[in-house]
Amino acid sequence: MMSGTVSDEALALLMVATLFVLLMAGFPVAFTLGGVALVFGAIGLGVDFFQLLPYRIFGVIENVTLLAVPLFVYMGVMLERSGIAEDLLASMSLLFGRLRGGLALAVVISGALLAASTGIVGASVVTMGLISLPVMLSRGYPASFSSGLICASGTLGQIIPPSVVLILLGDIMGVSVGELFLAAVVPGLLLVAAYALYSICYCARFATDVASETLAPTQLLQRLGKALLPPGALVLAVLGSIFFGIASPTEAAAVGAAGSMILAALYGRLSRTTLQEVMQRTMQLTAMVFMILFGAQAFGLVFRGLNGDHAIATFVQSLQLDAGGFLLVVMVLLFVLGCFLDFIEIVFIVIPILTPLLGALGIPKLWFAVVVAMNLQMSFLTPPFGFSLFFLKGVAPPEVNTGHIYRGIVPFVVLQALVLTILILYPELVLWLPKQASAR
Repeated sequence: MMSGTVSDEALALLMVATLFVLLMAGFPVAFTLGGVALVFGAIGLGVDFFQLLPYRIFGVIENVTLLAVPLFVYMGVMLERSGIAEDLLASMSLLFGRLRGGLALAVVISGALLAASTGIVGASVVTMGLISLPVMLSRGYPASFSSGLICASGTLGQIIPPSVVLILLGDIMGVSVGELFLAAVVPGLLLVAAYALYSICYCARFATDVASETLAPTQLLQRLGKALLPPGALVLAVLGSIFFGIASPTEAAAVGAAGSMILAALYGRLSRTTLQEVMQRTMQLTAMVFMILFGAQAFGLVFRGLNGDHAIATFVQSLQLDAGGFLLVVMVLLFVLGCFLDFIEIVFIVIPILTPLLGALGIPKLWFAVVVAMNLQMSFLTPPFGFSLFFLKGVAPPEVNTGHIYRGIVPFVVLQALVLTILILYPELVLWLPKQASAR
């Protein structure tokens, strides 16, 4: 095995370049990660080096924290397939729809509630696109604004707990997932407030129609109670048990998965067909995440074996960047990568390289993880490979074209960048709530 030589480090950097070229060419992420690692590992380290790989993979399999991923996915898919998420969105539209710009506000609030209850971006965007987009267009909302608002609100599940990206970041960076959930609450609310404020200001300037459908106050309260209270109680049970230290994230995820089935049964929508669809979709999403994780383990093992992490650290030190300069470079890098790669790929490839550098720069891991999650949220909205854009285009009416969607997301990407800047300038917005919880 070669180690400590320039050729090893050059080989590690060539391995990273090869990986990105193959990903841009459209090869599957998990197999690309594993295949590139096997080829470069065999060249630079020898086949015997891979005897270490099974221990890394079994370490992933035995990781109890990662068990929360399929459980939260199951909870979200169950709420979406059983129609509970759809009821929630329709009820919020009735509540705010009689105000000027109220439907836009309803979309933002619904996106936040769906994020806290499902956490699945695709499900949120598709649900809101099917229900709200035609109604917004019929009431005079511009196609670009409507598209951008729905895409942006649907991505709130990336930062509002329970968020899969926070679970993955916590595991990779060695940060408590419970603390990460707490730290993400204020940033998530800031983003919701930014979307809501922009929507109100936009609708005040550009006149929009109000809803024609009205309900008596008693009927409206009954409708809201039926749609909001059960999923709200489930979210409170899941997140409250984590925040107050009653349960671990994995245990709370199990409560959420079981609770979503109970809610579906109470609504009379838990059928054999629904259960099969939910389990199949959960299996597909979970298998995708873990196959990428296994490939990333192989890639990380070879990268470190070739002293690639040492090369990166040496390069960063040679730039003589302070913490501010490092953050600026990293944030720009993550934003650019997010235009071309999925957030899971970035988390598994880039974050393990950056994490060891944080200690020397005095950057708290907890704060950095939340800032990274906020940055990665933009990857769902930035062309050419923003997944929320694809989700919405698939369900949008014919009069909404790709140009409308691309133009519509621009102000919301700017808002996300603004909130991200605020979090960087004022770290206490992220750290305050975890500190209060630890002080109890």
